[in-house]
Amino acid sequence: MIDKSVPLNTLHAGQSALVSRITGQPDDVHRLEEFGLRGGTRIQMFSPGNPCILRMAAGKVCFRTDDLLRVFVEPDASPSDVLPSDGRERASGNGPA
Repeated sequence: MIDKSVPLNTLHAGQSALVSRITGQPDDVHRLEEFGLRGGTRIQMFSPGNPCILRMAAGKVCFRTDDLLRVFVEPDASPSDVLPSDGRERASGNGPA
């Protein structure tokens, strides 16, 4: 099985992903888990940067990572592949949209 995990800071605003793992000091990892951020959690990047803001089912979480605390995710799709937020399908260019 190929690991498709990338660092969280590679996500663009609006891009969704699944958290694959969090590495760091046990207390720091535990703190993120208390906020609901753990392996298997689906997130959406709300505001990239450091600190970043993530959207999760429980709301939004803002936090700063560094070399001692890393979050790895498996992105769902590139931002250009995400459907518009109104749920309409993208026009394929083959006829009327």
